[in-house]
This record gives sequence, C-alpha cells and structure tokens, in this order.
Amino acid sequence: MRKTQWIWQYFQKHRMASIALGHVMLAVVLGAILVGGAFGSALTGADAQSSCSSGDRIYIVANGDTLGSIAQRYQTTWQSLASYNKLANPNGLSIDQHLCIPGHPAATTTYQAVGAESMFVGQVNTFPWGVCTWWANYRYHQVHGVYVPWTTNANAWQWTTRAYEYHWNVTGSPVPGSIINLQPGVQGAYGLGHVGFVERTLPNGHVIASNMNWSAGFGRVVNAEFAPGPGVTFISL
Repeated sequence: MRKTQWIWQYFQKHRMASIALGHVMLAVVLGAILVGGAFGSALTGADAQSSCSSGDRIYIVANGDTLGSIAQRYQTTWQSLASYNKLANPNGLSIDQHLCIPGHPAATTTYQAVGAESMFVGQVNTFPWGVCTWWANYRYHQVHGVYVPWTTNANAWQWTTRAYEYHWNVTGSPVPGSIINLQPGVQGAYGLGHVGFVERTLPNGHVIASNMNWSAGFGRVVNAEFAPGPGVTFISL
C-alpha cells in the first residue's frame, strides 16, 4: 500500500512540473513570435527605404490606403506601383508599409505644429485627386516647390483661415503664382468653396487661374477668369 502511494505521489509531482514547464515554453514561443514580428516589420521598412532609388519618394502606407488611391495621388497606375515595388499581392498593403514612388525625390522632413495639429510641411499632397484642392496644392508645389501645410479642416472655403493660422500671406489683390480662394457662392463656387492657381493677371485686374473640377468636371483642368472682390482672397507663402 505504501509503495503504491509513493508511486502516485511521484507521478503527481512530475505532472505539475511538466505543466509548469509547458507554460514557460509557451510564453517563450509567444514572446519570440511577437519580437520577431516587430523586428521583421522594422526590417521590412528599412529594406524598402534602402531599396528605393535616390530619386524616389518613400511613401508610408496609412489606414484606408489602397494601391489605386496612392497611384492616383502620384499620377501613375497601381500596376506600375505594384511592378516597381515587386508586390506579390497588390491588395495586401499593410499600415506603415514603405513604398517607393518613382521620380518623386524626397524632400527634407520638416514639422510644423498649429495647436494640436502636427504634420509634415511641404512633403505630400494629401488632398484627394480630382478635386480643386488637390490641383491648387499640386500646382503650387510644381511652381514653388512646397505644398500647403494644412491637411485637416481644409475644404476649399477654409483655406484662407488655415493660411492665416500658418502665417502665410493672404491678400485681396491679385498675385501671380498665388492660390485664389473663392468662398461658397462667389463667382460660381459651390458650397465648399473653390481654390485654383493664378497663372497670370490681366490688364483689367482680373486673373486667369487654372482649376480642377471646375466647369470641365471632375479631374479635368481648365483655365477660368476670376475677378478680385468680396469673398476672394489670394494665398502665398
């Protein structure tokens, strides 16, 4: 009887030790997976940056991005981006993934904060392609080499206020190379207002501005004549 009891106690003791050892091993394996995943993500980002050409822009994928929307932003196709970045699954983008955008040299990273808002200045055209805000920002960058710094609370009618907040120049007089801002209902602007780029001034004091999503419709660029006056401002750095 005593021998049987000793055998039972022996197995119970080793059974508890096995369970404890199993928990320790499980914790070690899970920790290795988590650390490996984080390390792998960091390596993926580093590898992507090092593989980009010197003339490329490095784009960091954000929540809600698709390859198509990124391609539209940089005036290319999702097929080209997929091929250039050697993506096996173009629909499998992940947040913080790094993509190389050909032909868009990276600028020096600069930050500017206004209240609780902090963002890149002069780095990316964050406005959706096809609308007036995208074109005004794109064209201003094309001519002056800098994008507008405001990206939130930035429907067209709000651009004058945002320009004041960022200490940009705002005037009621026409300035070639500036952004023209029309308030809602002014000279045909819709409910969200309108922005365009002043290409030149005319002898009568009016301006010719290039515009996207104006009279020609979504995604098309046309020139139109505007007059200075109430509800019209001109924005420049």
